[in-house]
Amino acid sequence: MDDEEEFTPRLKCDVDLEFVGPTGAVIDKWAADVLRALAERVEKGEFGDGFHEVKDRTGKPVGTIYLDYSQGDFG
Repeated sequence: MDDEEEFTPRLKCDVDLEFVGPTGAVIDKWAADVLRALAERVEKGEFGDGFHEVKDRTGKPVGTIYLDYSQGDFG
């Protein structure tokens, strides 16, 4: 490797969600809605390192998202 090391940005992201509802189709829709909203927030850079509470669109807590931004030689 050259004297000047190259570092690659890295993101570890874990999402843990739990839904209880009347049918499988309903909870699938709820989960998809929450995941779409999370994706938009991650893309906008709204989260820093660590655990963050996740709420559905009514404000009810449904889980957590964990993000760990780092850099290193992951070659």
